[in-house]
Amino acid sequence: MPISMRCLVAAAVALNVFSAHALAEPVPGGQVVVSGAVPDEASRAAILARMRELYGASAVVDRMEVTNVVAPPNWGSYMGKLLQSDLKQVHQGELQVTGTQVTLKGRVANDGLRQQVAANAANALNPTYTVTNALVVGNGGQSLLDKTLSNRVVEFELGAATLTPVGTAILDEMLEAIRQLNNPKLQVIGHTDSTGDRGANVALSLARATTVRNYLIAKGVSAASLTAVGAGPDRPANSNDTVEGRAKNRRIEFSLMN
Repeated sequence: MPISMRCLVAAAVALNVFSAHALAEPVPGGQVVVSGAVPDEASRAAILARMRELYGASAVVDRMEVTNVVAPPNWGSYMGKLLQSDLKQVHQGELQVTGTQVTLKGRVANDGLRQQVAANAANALNPTYTVTNALVVGNGGQSLLDKTLSNRVVEFELGAATLTPVGTAILDEMLEAIRQLNNPKLQVIGHTDSTGDRGANVALSLARATTVRNYLIAKGVSAASLTAVGAGPDRPANSNDTVEGRAKNRRIEFSLMN
């Protein structure tokens, strides 16, 4: 279980967030505690089913209460959409929902993921909901990887998945950082700009991530610890409207997995 996530689910706009003693209880063994006031048994059952689908039945602790509270329209349906799989990438996390007020707390691996989780939450809801992004980028291993990469781009030959000498030199530096972390589990994520066909870009980004993965494996990193992912143009870090922005979007990222 990569995350300890405490979800506070509440249905009435006027209902206070549960008391500190309830939220401050330790969450042993990676359990996920779901607590709060819901308007009916159907909502409770739907939320529990979704949480168990995400985290496994044995990991979910149900502390919800069915009470006489007034929920916003279609509240139960929106809660099902809000509980998305990317929440599993939030560590020591907390999701608070009070009526139409949503707050996300916890640690994430990088700022891109921080923005992605909040954006996905907002997109799952209608405009009457407000999402407060209180997620923070975690320190430690991910910070070392990000600092080593230092906003540089792992270079490849134009339109290909062949590393340039500059790209190889950067990977050799990343290799030392990975060794300092005792070969942790990593996602190697390839990205492209938005120029050209999206399908071709996704394929190229995966091919480049795979090249990086294979290079690190050849240097002694465990194959089981590395996963290659191709994101194509779907997660730009900069504007695609400028030459400089597109160049920065053609990148490799290293994301710690837990």
